[in-house]
Amino acid sequence: MIRRPELSLPRMKRSIVIAGHKTSIGLEHAFWHSLKEIAAPEGTPVRQLVNRIDSDREHANLSSAIRLSLLDHYRRLANEAAPGGKGKRQ
Repeated sequence: MIRRPELSLPRMKRSIVIAGHKTSIGLEHAFWHSLKEIAAPEGTPVRQLVNRIDSDREHANLSSAIRLSLLDHYRRLANEAAPGGKGKRQ
């Protein structure tokens, strides 16, 4: 595993508006980076991606729902890239 010091920074809190109300979300830098990485190709702002995760979540804690959503995203990518995987994303 390659160590990336910029991704191991401590947890960061950011304020974001979700469903019309302002809330604070605490995530490690690597998760904020991943949100940006996923949102950019879609041309979606991070706040919109977080709103989507919030509306689809089944977990009480938004930070946990974000982490699990990111894990699911990267697992799908790994599965598609694996031999015998589903191939390229559409």
